[in-house]
Amino acid sequence: MYNPKSLKAEEFIDHEEVLASIEYGEKYKNNVEVIDEIIEKAKLRKGLNHREASVLLACEIPEKINEVYELAEQIKKDFYGNRIVLFAPLYLSNYCVNGCVYCPYHRQNKHITRKKLSQEDIAREVIALQDMGHKRIAIESGEDPVMNPIEYILESIKTIYSIKHKNGSIRRVNVNIAATTVENYRKLKEAGIGTYVLFQETYNKESYEKLHPTGPKHDYAYHTEAMDRAMQGGIDDVGLGVLFGLESYKYEFAALLMHAEHLEAVYGVGPHTISVPRIKPADDIDPNAFDNAISDDIFEKICACIRVAVPYTGMIISTRESKAVREKVLRLGVSQISGGSRTSVGGYCEPEPEDENSAQFEVSDRRTLDEVVRWLMENGYIPSFCTACYREGRTGDRFMRLCKNGQIQNCCHPNALMTLQEYLEDYASPETKEIGETLINREINNIPKEKVRRIVKENLVNIKNGQRDFRL
Repeated sequence: MYNPKSLKAEEFIDHEEVLASIEYGEKYKNNVEVIDEIIEKAKLRKGLNHREASVLLACEIPEKINEVYELAEQIKKDFYGNRIVLFAPLYLSNYCVNGCVYCPYHRQNKHITRKKLSQEDIAREVIALQDMGHKRIAIESGEDPVMNPIEYILESIKTIYSIKHKNGSIRRVNVNIAATTVENYRKLKEAGIGTYVLFQETYNKESYEKLHPTGPKHDYAYHTEAMDRAMQGGIDDVGLGVLFGLESYKYEFAALLMHAEHLEAVYGVGPHTISVPRIKPADDIDPNAFDNAISDDIFEKICACIRVAVPYTGMIISTRESKAVREKVLRLGVSQISGGSRTSVGGYCEPEPEDENSAQFEVSDRRTLDEVVRWLMENGYIPSFCTACYREGRTGDRFMRLCKNGQIQNCCHPNALMTLQEYLEDYASPETKEIGETLINREINNIPKEKVRRIVKENLVNIKNGQRDFRL
């Protein structure tokens, strides 16, 4: 039944093919000759299929695992340089009609504080995010057709884009809401969203249906086919992800890559991003109740194998993970991280009272955005607030073409430096600004084209003199 070009969920994520891929990985996990062939193929920077990648994930040979890690690090540098894009989530509402057993928003949870932001609330939250320095956010909402209809989401996006406070502006709104119709995806596209993100949670249909016993999310096919409808609605940047810990990580890994292969096969455009969340403690949720929790070492291995298998895709890690874990996986392939995040509904404008809890999960990395920016620079990364590709129309196949050819860095590296300079001028602490100025002066010399280097230098001076929003 496996058919990556099919539009039916159970054919492009075929259960038997996933099991066969896991078996294939187990069969060759200690076969040096096969592993070397796969690593050599990965070095071509064209990616690996789900079976090949499953071998690397299953591999138990320490020196070969190290080779995969080293290759992942090099591929990350080749495609994304030393830039790390920063964003923050904005939770609009935690009203939800689903019964997801791993999420505190589930309908049966009677003691979580239910909240929904008004447009005035959203405006205040956006100002608070802008005053931190954010330019890119991901809006999140529970699924409730009465409390959170598509009209509410669209109005919220309009409000977010309309707020201009001091030198701040949100230049890209990514959207993480429940699976919906082609018509609604078309409306989201017209509203000017960046990436549409939807986590599969688990690709195992039997597990999926048990984990989603009630509500519209119970429909496995409708949820799994959401990215197809999004593409058909004109959204060409989509983000995949699973919630590691719900099902066997080897199953999720193979199926996740099969989903990426399906998008490539049908639309010629793979996922713009892949997220790698792990189940974490939350109100009414105990991660220990799930049997498939993964260690930090396995988590790192998953990140490295995704990077070598899908070299062109952006990889996202949130504040679910600690500083220590994030530091390890940054070098293995992660290209986007959140900073200064709040997972409650509201909370940026003013902290949530102790007797209220509207958060979806506990935040492990509680540092401020300024602390995250400084930490990145101290580790040799360029914190980027760039949104230029989205606003210049470099999305979908246009972005992928540039990324796969290694040309995207000609835009992204200079844009990262200019947006970092904006942050340093408007929001950074004195210590962060000093470190940032040194980094920018050093990184200018890594711009290969003299003309581009000259333009960037001129724009950096203009930014210091009060101008904003330069982009290539």
